[in-house]
Amino acid sequence: MSTLEAACETSPEPKRAGSSRVGLIVPSSNTTMETELPELFRRQSEATGHKYTFHSARAGMKKVTKEELLAMVGKAAGCAEAVSDADVDVIAYACLVAVMAQGPNAHVGSEQVIADAAAGNGHPAPVTSSAGALVRTLQAMGARKVAMITPYMKPLTQMVVEYIEGAGITVIEATSLEVADNLAVGCLDPQNLPEIARNLKRDGADAIVLSACVQMPSLPAVQAVEDELGLPVVTAATATTYEILKALGHTPNIAGAGSLLSGARTLSGSGV
Repeated sequence: MSTLEAACETSPEPKRAGSSRVGLIVPSSNTTMETELPELFRRQSEATGHKYTFHSARAGMKKVTKEELLAMVGKAAGCAEAVSDADVDVIAYACLVAVMAQGPNAHVGSEQVIADAAAGNGHPAPVTSSAGALVRTLQAMGARKVAMITPYMKPLTQMVVEYIEGAGITVIEATSLEVADNLAVGCLDPQNLPEIARNLKRDGADAIVLSACVQMPSLPAVQAVEDELGLPVVTAATATTYEILKALGHTPNIAGAGSLLSGARTLSGSGV
């Protein structure tokens, strides 16, 4: 075996200057995070010149039920080991409701499990989760009251509401679109979100959570809803992107995705 062949079998490609590797752990039926996040980071690259590549591990989950979500949680450590083989610079656990289904503040333990697995595999990396990112970002924005849209059935939406309220944030209203099949969630039209957002009760709200789900597409509507309603708009995907950038030490400079990622807003406490 040649030296080159031996190197290829024992280690990932050496990192290149001006480029970062982002590791994702996603549900097997997720079709959105691997489209919205690369688009957001493409815009960041366009503004800064820094490049980002994405490397995913998938955990089995088809129906958005509490049973399947809890089963997915048990696969997180194995996924973390697999994705860390690519020597990624940061890992994002991209299933918000799977973490929230475990109970209040569960993102702390979930992130630690993933970090420990990556470190034990010889490739330590900072870790965020969509659940933790959403909560921490809202807290850092000073959002005490929010209105929210989810694709979930009402019992799961209520669980998400309780999780967010457990972090000290009041949910004024949460609209459930009641789609149980995760693939179907990924097919929802984001152009319908502005109308849904208009009908939210938002008196006293400090922010709108336009998609409290990493699978429900929302990126094309974020800036439009923020501009129309005059409130900061956050999604599970934009909050996760914010924390990935912060973990990498990069200042957000993303156009058309709301003030959170534009670089215009300075947050005091969010981060991994």
